[in-house]
Amino acid sequence: MRIRIVDAFTDRPFAGNPAGVLLFGPEGFPDDGWLQRVAAEVNLSETAFAHPLGPAAEADWALRWFTPTTEVDMCGHATLATAHVLHTTGAASGPVRFAARCGALGTTVADDGSVTLDFPTSPLTPVAAPEGLADCLGTRPLGVHDTGEHLGDLLVELADEKTVHALAPDLRALSERSRRGVIVTAPAEDPSRGYDFVSRGFFPNAGIDEDPVTGSAHTALAPFWSARLGRTELTGLQGGARRGLVRVALRGDRTLLTGKAVTVVDGELLAG
Repeated sequence: MRIRIVDAFTDRPFAGNPAGVLLFGPEGFPDDGWLQRVAAEVNLSETAFAHPLGPAAEADWALRWFTPTTEVDMCGHATLATAHVLHTTGAASGPVRFAARCGALGTTVADDGSVTLDFPTSPLTPVAAPEGLADCLGTRPLGVHDTGEHLGDLLVELADEKTVHALAPDLRALSERSRRGVIVTAPAEDPSRGYDFVSRGFFPNAGIDEDPVTGSAHTALAPFWSARLGRTELTGLQGGARRGLVRVALRGDRTLLTGKAVTVVDGELLAG
C-alpha cells in the first residue's frame, strides 16, 4: 500500500505542515484501530485516509483524519495534502468533493498547483478567559472566543506579533482549559511582508503539542480578522519554528483556504 507524506501550505519541502496520506479502493476503510495505529506510527499532526465513493454518492471521496492519538472532526492541511496527491497521481481530475465528519468539503486545484479548500466557517462566541489561562500562556489575553463544536478550540487574541512568536506555553496546564486546544493570534507587525495576521496552534488534547500550520483554525481566524480589518480576503502566517502561509476568503458560512503542497515521501506501507 502506498503511503505519502506531503508538506502542505508551502511551495517547498520541509516547510509548512506535513501530513500522511493513504488512499484505499472502493471497498472502504479498514477498521478504526488499524487507522489509529498507522497514524500513531506516522506520528505527524494528522494522517488522512480516503477512498472513492460510488457514482450515486453526494461526494467523490470519503475522508477521515487521525492524529497520533485520536480522530478529529476537521483538518485543513491534510485535506489539502490529499487533494494534492489525488491530482498529482492522476487519481482524480477537476474539483473533488470529500465527505467528512464536518460535512461536505470542496477542493479545486489551479493551474499553478495551488489547492483551494471550501470549508464551513467556524462560529465565534466571546467567552471569559478560563481561570489561569494567562499563567498558562505567560501573557495576558486581549480577548477569548470559543470556536464551536467542530474545532473545539479557544481563539485567543494577544498583544502583538512578537508575543505570538515568543510564546512558550505550559501545555499540560493548557490542556485543562480547552476541549482540543488553543489558537493564539495577533495582527501582522508589517503587512507589507505578505501576511495580515499571525497565529500559532497548540492542541495537547489531540496529541499535538504545536501544529505548524492548521488549516481548520483559519475557518475561525478568517471571520475574526475579517471583522477587524474590514476585508474578506486575507493571508495568515502560522507557526513557530516551522511556518506556512494560508490565504483565506470569507464567504459567509463558508471559508475558502488556499495554499500549495509538496510531496516529500512516496513509499510503501508493509503492515496491512
